[in-house]
Amino acid sequence: MRSFAYFGIVILGFLGPVGSIQADLQMGFYSNSCPKAEKIVQDYVHDHIQNAPTVAATLLRMHFHDCFVRGCDGSVLLNFTSTSGNQTEKTAAPNLTLRSFDFVDRVKSLLEAECPGIVSCADTLALVTRDSVVATGGPSWRVPTGRRDGVISNAAEALANIPAPFSAHTIGISRCSSFSSRLYNFTGVGDQDPSLDSEYAANLKANKCRSLADNTTIVEMDPGSFTTFDLSYYTQLRKRRGLFQSDAALTTSSTTSALIDQLLQGSVQSFFTEFANSMEKMGQIDVKTGSSGEIRRRCALVNS
Repeated sequence: MRSFAYFGIVILGFLGPVGSIQADLQMGFYSNSCPKAEKIVQDYVHDHIQNAPTVAATLLRMHFHDCFVRGCDGSVLLNFTSTSGNQTEKTAAPNLTLRSFDFVDRVKSLLEAECPGIVSCADTLALVTRDSVVATGGPSWRVPTGRRDGVISNAAEALANIPAPFSAHTIGISRCSSFSSRLYNFTGVGDQDPSLDSEYAANLKANKCRSLADNTTIVEMDPGSFTTFDLSYYTQLRKRRGLFQSDAALTTSSTTSALIDQLLQGSVQSFFTEFANSMEKMGQIDVKTGSSGEIRRRCALVNS
């Protein structure tokens, strides 16, 4: 079964069943209990995203990682605490590079000030993700609300359930340490990944990642278009200029390669439509509603 052809900003292709899509959410869930909720989220994103446009990519990735572990329940937002003794999803290897938790926390604090204990962290993450993509020129999509927050977060489950490849590459940045082995030590003998365009690799070595030890330099994931939600990333893939090995893998799989061609032959609007449909479906995977879970007061901690 085709779960969704395109996850956000990288084609994932056929992943098989992604979990149960719930129908208990509804548009305007907070229209009576917190009527200004969605406007508060939208206004905050609009006022702040232009100063940090790469936040959209980090929020997309965070939302993705949240939904594929125990469903879209905000469990990825929970911190490790000594009292629970449990390593939360944040500590799992795929999540160590997640960023923008503070962005979600600031929005949640505004919602708590307006309507204490009403809007869940899971809904907050879903809404800020959508609104940040829109603010960077991407498509909008329906975000039905009514999710409740999970109270369990387990690092082992994150490691086991987050599918690969996972990326957010049409917008965003990365550190050299995330891909420098492709430049300097691909197979452990000081070689370069042959699937990476040699001219692009030479430019990265000369101007960005000057050594394998560089773990601070920032590189655009989609050169020249890293703050804009568009199709440029896929053009770069066809030139063998994707930063990550997972990027290169997309062009070697017959399924994803065909999807790349389909995207490039179509219009940006077609890409936006497919993306929006995918995000709406993903945001409803295994959600908690009714009396399940809780409405966290702080996204990083379960209620005491």
